[in-house]
Amino acid sequence: MTGLDYAAWFVLLLLAVIAIGLLFFIGNLPGSVAKKRNHPNAEAITMGSWAALLFGVVLWPLVLMWAYSPNLFVKTGGANKEGEV
Repeated sequence: MTGLDYAAWFVLLLLAVIAIGLLFFIGNLPGSVAKKRNHPNAEAITMGSWAALLFGVVLWPLVLMWAYSPNLFVKTGGANKEGEV
């Protein structure tokens, strides 16, 4: 093997590492957005993004939109036993 062959293998390996890193970044993106926004379904969003990537990328944008959706379950608080809020 010549030096050009080694350079080609190095470039091929580098591209494979970049592709795996990009796949990992895209798979974790909706989950990290949901956790940062304190979404109540953050774990489901994380699992949904990985499932969407494994079984077809078509639903992945929906999972990303779900991560950015507003938190509709707001804790309003209530009265305790003494009647205080």
